[in-house]
Amino acid sequence: MTEGQSAGVPAARLEQLRAGLATVERRIDAACAAAGRPRSEVTLVVVTKTYPASDTRLLASLGVRHVAENRDQDAAPKAADCADLPLIWHFVGQLQTNKARSVVRYAHHVHSVDRSRLVSALSEAVLKAERRELGCLVQVAFDGGTAQGRAGVPPEQVLEMADLIADTPGLRLDGVMTVAPLTGPLTGDPSAAFTRLAEISTAVRASHPAATMVSAGMSGDLEQAIAAGATHVRVGTAVLGARSPLG
Repeated sequence: MTEGQSAGVPAARLEQLRAGLATVERRIDAACAAAGRPRSEVTLVVVTKTYPASDTRLLASLGVRHVAENRDQDAAPKAADCADLPLIWHFVGQLQTNKARSVVRYAHHVHSVDRSRLVSALSEAVLKAERRELGCLVQVAFDGGTAQGRAGVPPEQVLEMADLIADTPGLRLDGVMTVAPLTGPLTGDPSAAFTRLAEISTAVRASHPAATMVSAGMSGDLEQAIAAGATHVRVGTAVLGARSPLG
């Protein structure tokens, strides 16, 4: 079986993914060069939500090692289908506490920790699963607390949440994450939001030096995120193509 025929996927799809991946890699290279940063400082996390496990397999064959999902009902079976691959799984969506036990079975990092009840649920699930630890990032919200805004912890509460994660059995504080805000004073200015996230990351690392992950930037704003110091960019559409409206 050839690379392009693996899992019954046409060779054309492999070439689509190869082209998308190459384009994104060039963008990351250019952004790192413009920011005066080594390319090795930025990890590409490919967001595979709404796409089949066959695409994840093809991405792995192209050298992708970090993949992300935002819904457990999609991620759990996909991770099981791809359990033989050398992948690092990131959970990046809003997480309900009743999904914690499932998520800890496959996720290496959860980027969307935003409340104490979720911290407790993840800890309990990790300890029951008898796994070593789960990496957690504090999701930071820059929407000003509006109902239409993103999930996340307000900036002034991030240090408290970071301390809680670091002190909770089974959890490891890895860093901070944000998504460019939909409402509030930073709407339409992802650079400002990402710069503020970098400042928050510096404050967190003063107490937790190992919490070095700064997860920010997606297909439309990865350059701004890298310029502000992001260590992980979460890119889906630019690699895999436009998603279904239901995705």
